[in-house]
Amino acid sequence: MGRMNKAIFGKLENYAAFRGDIQKIPIARLPEFCLNDPRAASFFIRMLFSCLVDADYLDTEYFMNGSVDPVDHIGEIQEKEHNKIEELDEKLQLYIKDWFPPKNELNRLRCEILNVCIDNGEKLPPGLFTLTVPTGGGKTVSSLAFALRHAKKWGKRRIIYVIPYTSIIEQTADRFGEILGTENVLEHHSGVQYEIDESLGDENIQKAKAIENWDMPVIVTTAVQFFESLYSNKPSKCRKLHNLAESVIIFDEAQMMPVPYLRPCIYAIAQLAEKYGVSVVLCTATQPALEGLFQKYLPEKTALELCPAEIRNHLLFKRVHIQKRGKVSWESLAEDLNVQRQVLCIVNSRKNAYTLFRLLSGPGVFHLSTLMHPEHRRRILGIIRKRLVDGEACRVISTALIEAGVDVDFPVVYREEAGLDSILQAAGRCNREGKQSPEESPVIVFQAENPPPHIFKIPLGAARYVMEKQEELDSEDAIHEYFSELLSLKGEDGQDCKKIMERLGRGDFPFSSVAGDFRLIENDTRTIIIPAAENTGLINRLYEGERSRELIRQLGIYSVSVYKDHFENLLYAGDVKMLDEEIAILVNEKLYSEETGLSLKADFGKGEFI
Repeated sequence: MGRMNKAIFGKLENYAAFRGDIQKIPIARLPEFCLNDPRAASFFIRMLFSCLVDADYLDTEYFMNGSVDPVDHIGEIQEKEHNKIEELDEKLQLYIKDWFPPKNELNRLRCEILNVCIDNGEKLPPGLFTLTVPTGGGKTVSSLAFALRHAKKWGKRRIIYVIPYTSIIEQTADRFGEILGTENVLEHHSGVQYEIDESLGDENIQKAKAIENWDMPVIVTTAVQFFESLYSNKPSKCRKLHNLAESVIIFDEAQMMPVPYLRPCIYAIAQLAEKYGVSVVLCTATQPALEGLFQKYLPEKTALELCPAEIRNHLLFKRVHIQKRGKVSWESLAEDLNVQRQVLCIVNSRKNAYTLFRLLSGPGVFHLSTLMHPEHRRRILGIIRKRLVDGEACRVISTALIEAGVDVDFPVVYREEAGLDSILQAAGRCNREGKQSPEESPVIVFQAENPPPHIFKIPLGAARYVMEKQEELDSEDAIHEYFSELLSLKGEDGQDCKKIMERLGRGDFPFSSVAGDFRLIENDTRTIIIPAAENTGLINRLYEGERSRELIRQLGIYSVSVYKDHFENLLYAGDVKMLDEEIAILVNEKLYSEETGLSLKADFGKGEFI
């Protein structure tokens, strides 16, 4: 406005002489592969937008730090902060050297899988791969070994490990940090934050910066963070996308890719593999039937299996015998469990877990569900593991959270009917170390007396279809047939619930609406912070008005998520207090039990919780 006024009153200096110094910017044109493909064009535009956003942020950062020409210094600064891929490969080799020669037959098989992954990493050119490793076969380290050797051989810039569950991402990041050095591994999900605070050390500052653009050698993140960023329109989320190019991306527990968004997810993976120099590894014990979708979106590349059939199908990896049982009452099931010394029973809902837990008796009875905050669950799991090792009584009732890569080993497992992938994940908690024969290690699949939640309808239908046809439910044929049937029952609309692919194909580039609709987890829950003896100081800081990201991160392990209607009941009853629009604290501590976690029954009468 000031300049306009100067111009109006004739006081603006004549800058016409400088016009000759301004060069005309050439018209940018899309690559050939985008011209007749609006989907590919929209993907490319996002990647280009990512480059511009990151360059702008970095330019501003270096200018504010006093650098004259930041571009000249970026490479040398990054080299000082992190090890090169070649050095990380050496660190891994040093970590595994004591594994050879293997001490027993199971370790021999694990080492064979590891060696074949390393060999294939060097031998096979970039592309699409599957890594099918039975539970207990060492797939985490083997997949990392493939990725490092592949990146070293073929010039890939970083490793990105995508995990479906926040509950196991921390243990994976810790394992990688132990192998490669914590300074080389970035853990990125909603439960972890870093701050640019000199008092917290250089490594924390580096990670606080890297979490914005993923400029680190190894990234461990969630499927939600990964895929929602790929379809976002926000600069903060898109900034990191260009750093996916020329990387190795491993999708752990690939069978857990969200079916309602499966087609846009597979399309994004296909684009990265075809156009952006990415090698993709689908890693799991139960490989989903995705070949049809990859044939549609990535016809030039066929998935290559990294683990030979003769190794992954070795009899030593068959550790359990799956038995099918009909409908049972909770009382009769509780009688069966009460006579077992060590047993795990997994059910489909928190309500079922609570009902069954209350019917058990005697020492060593435990309950696990997401109504217990993560630190509470971690503590209980520590007790469970110790009792299992010591041979003490240990009877555990849990929701499916214990299937998510939790390292426990029970002689007997019961599983309420669910999708076949869930049943096989449950089987991975039985005879994990192979100390018993399969015949001595039953996994008993039962039907509960009450109907399962609606969300289980299609997976359960596909599982029952396969159960009727297949004797060996853990065979590769049964697994493939299950996933094929599951996708068939879902249909095309069920694999793209918001019609993302159709909308992107119209050519009008609906970035904003697609970003708003692409939500792998619908935001229909609220988080409640649970007071505990060890977090009193942290909660006091909240009451005093502090809202730092580090404080919120620390309190994340003492938080429980509940559906909005339950939250509103607790709030209305005065059991929960809002400190601001986002932060809620449980003030009626009688509603939190050391046995079962948070009660969702609002205490309107302020009676004792039973």
